[in-house]
Amino acid sequence: MTDKKSCENCQSKDCSAKLKKPEENDAEFKERQDLAKRLCQIKHKIMVLSGKGGVGKSTVAANLAMALALEGYQVGLMDIDIHGPSIPKLLGLEGAAILGGEEGLIPIQMSENFKVMSMGFLLREADDAVIWRGPLKMAVIKQFLKDVHWGELDFLIIDSPPGTGDEPLSAAQLIETLDGAIIVTTPQELSIIDVQRSIGFCRKLKIPVLGVIENMSGFVCPHCGKRTEIFKSGGGERMAKEMGVVFLGKIPLEPKIVEAGDSGKPFVYHFAKTETAKAFKKALEPILEIFGLNKKGITKGGIR
Repeated sequence: MTDKKSCENCQSKDCSAKLKKPEENDAEFKERQDLAKRLCQIKHKIMVLSGKGGVGKSTVAANLAMALALEGYQVGLMDIDIHGPSIPKLLGLEGAAILGGEEGLIPIQMSENFKVMSMGFLLREADDAVIWRGPLKMAVIKQFLKDVHWGELDFLIIDSPPGTGDEPLSAAQLIETLDGAIIVTTPQELSIIDVQRSIGFCRKLKIPVLGVIENMSGFVCPHCGKRTEIFKSGGGERMAKEMGVVFLGKIPLEPKIVEAGDSGKPFVYHFAKTETAKAFKKALEPILEIFGLNKKGITKGGIR
């Protein structure tokens, strides 16, 4: 893959951007080709979903993306939570500004192999409210995909807002080659009922469900190692089994996750020896196996 790859010399017989659709005008056809050129440089596109807010979905997305970067992969993290972008805060990128270049908008570079894009970078103030309907959300997600110079990536992790509304639907429609979704839940029954809708959403749109992560699954005392089931445990695992999807693992509650998120320190990088950080990394193993990949080892270069 190269940045200069064009639809005219693409060798893929399945590429839908090679031919103009009957209902398209010239501008629409060119826009679709420009989108395809960007996406062709990204090997794997994964959306992180949850049917319910408050389950730590953005924390999971950010730490999975960081864990992949630490294994040596070229990774992009795209935050499409238009109304509540939390990725800048989680990664210590508040106040970062997006610049333009010859190849398009330049995402924030956290390390030599980790790039980030979020609506939060486009707001004048962190507490500005975004009051948009569906078409505007679709337009900005398209811009994140088409106009951002992601370059060549092994993985693009897409952090979607809770539910099955405009944002995940827009991303699924724009990315024809979406590899799948990771579903995040907590162990409680109320959360699981909502998360089942996310699996239903994926199945209706023919998006492969790569697996389910049960977040906030028990609390492991950092002093004595004793485990306490504050929010119960195992609900996500049972739900995954009942719905016939892969269970990726349990992420225990960890006080340092709150500390890391509030201070903008990527948890799996700064607290790599904790059981929770190890659980994040272990959850990636089945996903890497799906794509026929192996761990590559720690990447060179620092992380913010």
